[in-house]
Amino acid sequence: MLTPVEKILFAIAVVVSLYYTWKGVQRILKNIASGQGKPDWNVVAKKAGGAIVKFLTFQPVFRFRLIPSFLHGLIGWGFIGFLLINLGDLIYAYFDWRLLDNTGIFGDVYRLLADILNIAILVGIVAMAVRRFILRPATLTTRQSTLLDPLARTGINRDSAIVAGFIFIHNTSRLLGESFFLAQHGETDSWQPFISTVSKLWVGVDPMVLTVGEHLAFWLSVGAVVAFLPYFPYSKHLHLFFAPINFALKPERKSIGQLSYINLDDEKIEQFGAAKVSDLGYEQIVDAYSCIMCFRCQEVCPAYNTGKILSPAALEINKRYNFNHGGGTDKPLTELIPEEAVWACTSCGACVDICPVGNEPMRDILEIRRNLAMMESSFPKQLETAFKGMERNMNPWNVNQGDRMKWAAGMKVPTIEQNPEPDILWWVGCAPATDARAQKTAQAFAKILNAAGVSYAVLGKSEQCTGDSARRAGREDIFFGLAMGNVEILNEVGAGSPGPDGKQMRIVTTCPHCLHTIKNEYPAFGGNYEVIHHTQFINELVGAGKVQLSMSSDQLSVTFHDPCYLGRHNGITGEPRNVLQSTGAVTVEMPRTGAKSFCCGAGGAQMWKEEEAGTQKVNVARFVEAKATGAQMVAVGCPFCLTMMVDASKADNDSLQVKDVAEIVAERIK
Repeated sequence: MLTPVEKILFAIAVVVSLYYTWKGVQRILKNIASGQGKPDWNVVAKKAGGAIVKFLTFQPVFRFRLIPSFLHGLIGWGFIGFLLINLGDLIYAYFDWRLLDNTGIFGDVYRLLADILNIAILVGIVAMAVRRFILRPATLTTRQSTLLDPLARTGINRDSAIVAGFIFIHNTSRLLGESFFLAQHGETDSWQPFISTVSKLWVGVDPMVLTVGEHLAFWLSVGAVVAFLPYFPYSKHLHLFFAPINFALKPERKSIGQLSYINLDDEKIEQFGAAKVSDLGYEQIVDAYSCIMCFRCQEVCPAYNTGKILSPAALEINKRYNFNHGGGTDKPLTELIPEEAVWACTSCGACVDICPVGNEPMRDILEIRRNLAMMESSFPKQLETAFKGMERNMNPWNVNQGDRMKWAAGMKVPTIEQNPEPDILWWVGCAPATDARAQKTAQAFAKILNAAGVSYAVLGKSEQCTGDSARRAGREDIFFGLAMGNVEILNEVGAGSPGPDGKQMRIVTTCPHCLHTIKNEYPAFGGNYEVIHHTQFINELVGAGKVQLSMSSDQLSVTFHDPCYLGRHNGITGEPRNVLQSTGAVTVEMPRTGAKSFCCGAGGAQMWKEEEAGTQKVNVARFVEAKATGAQMVAVGCPFCLTMMVDASKADNDSLQVKDVAEIVAERIK
């Protein structure tokens, strides 16, 4: 179809385009290679199939913003198809041979799909452009108080305009070019309904004009791709390539909140956490190139939602703009995200969970905390009390270890010395053992276990804090000591190996943070255990008929607040609700539940410090949401959530009750 001169010119344009594109790619590869660690290719091979499925279905995109996600799908699926369609157009242009068109039924279906996908892309890109440039929702930007690269303030919209313009020109020109081809031959094609409709507009037009139009359409269509390629490594459109790579390259983790192991016994360690970009893992640098700048992570962030300056989206965008404008990987991370924003994070994992391309901004923040706390001794001073408590008395409440069992006074609660081979080892946790309000949860759970005749034991005075708060506040040294000590104790009592009967002792926790740490992070220290949450175990007991409950006659309406470290981090959402329903309670859901639950504000060591300045406290925002359901009670499954919801209730002077699931069940035991 192209003339010899056009073929030469187009080939030269392709070579020049690929040269400059490769220069951009080299820069990306250099930045990624400067990050810490290397891919585990065995894991990559294992995850490749899932990454491809996510890429082809766009499943992660559809978890949020349904209509924009559908429009994005139209564009994305269309572009996947156009990888083949553009190849067919190139073959025709150079060899005057419509290879893919003329293959029987395959060719018919190919032409139909090409026609439909072309229109789908155009509909999607026009609608998305209207949304961004005319409707301009606040969710597609960030507040002025958030640290965002000044170039990004205008650059994101400019980039969107360039991408939208490229796509519109490419697909419109392709549609016109195909319509000129049909008109030249005086044909319509039932397998190309949209193109055939347009071709009817050219009836009676001089064939020479149609030929020129077809050539011009090719240069605008495929030529637009060639012109766009050198810009591609710098545009947010790069996510089309990096999203599947990101899914495949991520190290295998037991949960989204599992942090990397640091062996503090290694005297060669000179650096803790991340001070500059190159201190991050290679996969965290890939995150910057995968980011689509959609601000979904910001939209679900509890800190941002309550007026804090933290925006996980801004962090990833700042990393990317730093790369694009020659900043390199020696850039200090606190110039990309302020320390105040770093300490506002609740480690709830909402940003990681919702990201459609698998980015993990929370992980960057926790690595920065490690560096600030361990290398700079820079952290909120309120945390010192909790740190000293964990170092001296093995709990952040700083309660004497000898008082660890006072909560069980007057109750039959066997220790591991009294029952050395229990079926269940109950990890009580610091809060239920030492905090006056949370102790009621421990007492209620003990009542349930005793009523069910369960063979269980507690570690008593040997139990220490798991170190969750220390680790998420950056004090890896405190966490390391507690983890090593706890694993040694647990292994000594046989929690990590099957007993004489072949059964392994199960660990039940009354705190999701303990559950997460023992289950997901202690394996790195040699502790491999079967760990479940107390709501899961209660559900088992009720289901097996070992606990008989008196159904509530007053039709108590309850809304369950999903703790972040229970629902989002560990996927436990159904069992607490099953238990509540077994008591006869009517469960009422808040708008944000399960994996999409809104944080209580206590995670990430926030429990032990003052909340950063904002427009509202996180726990108050969640309590308002619970109150709006009209429920009579808020049920929780976490001592931190219990404290935060009770505090919010008091601040609101509201009579809405807050209880742990175990308390509700214990009140209804026959």
